[in-house]
Amino acid sequence: MPAHTMRAIRLHEFGGPEVLRHEEVPVPEPGPGEVLVRVHAVGLNPPDWYAREGMPDVPPELKPPFHLPLTPGTDVSGTVEAVAPDVEDLAVGEEVFGLLRFPTSLQAGAYAEYVAAPASDLARKPVSVDHVRAAGLPMSGLTAWQFLIELGHDHPSPFQAAPHRPMALDGGTTVLVNGAAGGVGHLALQLAKWKGARVIAVASGGHEPFLRELGADEFIDYTKVRPDEVAHDVDLVLDAVGGPDSRRFLRTVKRGGALYPVYFGAFDDEENARLGVTVTATQVRSNGAQLAELGRLVDAGTIRVAIDSTFALKDAQAAHERAARGHIRGKIVLTA
Repeated sequence: MPAHTMRAIRLHEFGGPEVLRHEEVPVPEPGPGEVLVRVHAVGLNPPDWYAREGMPDVPPELKPPFHLPLTPGTDVSGTVEAVAPDVEDLAVGEEVFGLLRFPTSLQAGAYAEYVAAPASDLARKPVSVDHVRAAGLPMSGLTAWQFLIELGHDHPSPFQAAPHRPMALDGGTTVLVNGAAGGVGHLALQLAKWKGARVIAVASGGHEPFLRELGADEFIDYTKVRPDEVAHDVDLVLDAVGGPDSRRFLRTVKRGGALYPVYFGAFDDEENARLGVTVTATQVRSNGAQLAELGRLVDAGTIRVAIDSTFALKDAQAAHERAARGHIRGKIVLTA
């Protein structure tokens, strides 16, 4: 059993990376349906810095409940240390990874040496995959999977009335991935290729060799040309950047095609209908079963998780500073 205390990253006020503190706190107790995980690595994701900032741009009705002091982090890879009596599928000593409590909580507490995790959010880590890469997979991999392959839940999106239904991908499909070098983008590219699609990758020029290696059939350097002006007759755009500028990709999509903005922007339903383009998005959710499928693909070498950089847990502030500089290739990971 672990000691009674552990080291964790907490914030007592909202703000920049400087509010992240490395502190000694109690080890959590696993509740019903949970296991205690000894953390080996933690993946960084945009919700981590949104939580750190207090989500100032999100309407109050859309904010999940969270309070200070807060230990951020949802993506974890580690070893099961203890198991609640009602958990039957996992045992002490097994290596697991998962996206914890998302999107219902922004304080799942993964930036720590131990974390209490719902067993249903976890999958067994393949032996061939190290903890760093396993920790980089959950949120980004599940986002790509739920947008492109299988939604896997019936929770409505807070941003739209229509349910998201992934388009079937095959050898006759052309997919454009905007933000292809980032966490979601580089995994979405590989999943589309796994399904046989032709993939156009959009990123800055320095990422071209990396994305070609992952299987991109065509590359567009957005620093030299506007991708929405040079790409045409695309079946599907996955815009991993999203936001207000996502609407510009409507012109690249053929009638009957679709545009999936990962971060939803402002769209006109009448314009979408006139162009014959389906615009839908979803909110990624924890799903241990889907994560197990992704793990099998990584284990088989079908997809790989690229690591931009790693930092020790105590250096979480530096990791957030790295994230703020942008142009991330793959994932940033903390090691505990």
